[in-house]
Amino acid sequence: MRLNKYIADSGFCSRRKADTLIDDGRVTIGNDLAKVGQQVEEGQKVYVDGELIRPRSGDVFIAFHKPYGVICTSDEDADNTVFDYIDSDERLIYIGRIDVESTGLLLLTNNGDIANKIASPKFEHEKEYVVTVNKEMNRKFLDGMKKGVMLDGRVTNPAPVKNLGPKKFKIILKEGRNRQIRRMCTALGYEVATLKRIRVMNVKLGELGPGNYRQLTKTERRELLSTLGIDGR
Repeated sequence: MRLNKYIADSGFCSRRKADTLIDDGRVTIGNDLAKVGQQVEEGQKVYVDGELIRPRSGDVFIAFHKPYGVICTSDEDADNTVFDYIDSDERLIYIGRIDVESTGLLLLTNNGDIANKIASPKFEHEKEYVVTVNKEMNRKFLDGMKKGVMLDGRVTNPAPVKNLGPKKFKIILKEGRNRQIRRMCTALGYEVATLKRIRVMNVKLGELGPGNYRQLTKTERRELLSTLGIDGR
């Protein structure tokens, strides 16, 4: 098996990131420094930064309701991270960061390639949010959120927006810019009071309580992988 696929299949990271780690001299096969494109033979051991990479027992997909104040980070020294809430023997990767002040659906998996396919903006997968702002919305604000806002010299893509009340709306994004909804609101003269992600692709948050998690159902898993063009899993 190619080395980058072996590392990705372990759930450590994506193939692209694996190639970067190899280029940076952080990967060894046994005691030997690895090279990009190298094959891993049966019985060989692969290490990243001296840590043994273990094959996965199978693909794991978890839906987690991230509470307010919980941090999306893999830093083992950080406090109150998403991984403090999930009991799993697998090396999990969160798919698409949710900022510390926001809540809602966070998907996790042990498959680095699949995580990359879901999170990468180039694939334009839908993510749905419910947002409340600090004052009553006007037509100009809603139209701006729908048509796009100039951020970092580039207008955000048009997005479906539904008015849910004087200060509350729903929006569906296919982009993944940093703190995008908060920055869009600020650009239009509003501030976000609460922001919750309620859907990623076909997976919905539903009644899952804050701090709780669950495995994806067989139907959710099948539909998710089908959308990604992955069969036979």
